[in-house]
Amino acid sequence: MNTAIYKGIEFLIVFILLPVSFAFTYSIKLKMGIGFIGFLYIIYILLRVEKKKFKIAPGLKWLVFWKQTILKLAVIAMFTILFVGLTDKESLFGVLLNKPKLWIFILLIYSFFSVYPQELIYRTFYFQRYKGLFKNDTLFIFVNAIVFSLGHIFFKNYLVIALTFLGGLLFATTYKNTQSTLLVSIEHAIYGCWLFTVGMGSMLGFPT
Repeated sequence: MNTAIYKGIEFLIVFILLPVSFAFTYSIKLKMGIGFIGFLYIIYILLRVEKKKFKIAPGLKWLVFWKQTILKLAVIAMFTILFVGLTDKESLFGVLLNKPKLWIFILLIYSFFSVYPQELIYRTFYFQRYKGLFKNDTLFIFVNAIVFSLGHIFFKNYLVIALTFLGGLLFATTYKNTQSTLLVSIEHAIYGCWLFTVGMGSMLGFPT
């Protein structure tokens, strides 16, 4: 399971073929079943093959992380407020103002049941399994952003593809610098929750 050939086939199936298959129309139950089995496989590889331990690593640089995250959030907020204001002004902070209970519910569900599994797959698993296959860190991060974007192709939305590619670059860089699933999950949750809050939920597949 640790040979380059095995990992290459594994990468093709997990990060290319399965996400692309979800873009086709067939039973949602079958898709969920395939996704669940795939997730169990990833957890098995991390725990039993890679001997990865799910624990908070000591020595995390929380102050540095929060400074960088808040700075990036400020830039994201500026551009997204402008974007929503120009393209769909009625949606600007619409869910927050008009449906606060739904807003809170979606943020909690998204943060705990969507963000963390995504980071386990696209950062923890990806970095643990394939780092040795790439000699160039820039290419390694670029490919991570591509497959992260591809993982959202089932939305069939160019905006989602573009935003997840940019997000993939940010999250991969954060994980490379921190080696922490917890920190990158927090960052991912913050940016995703902001996009929903600012009024981009309907554009990105959130229920509004």
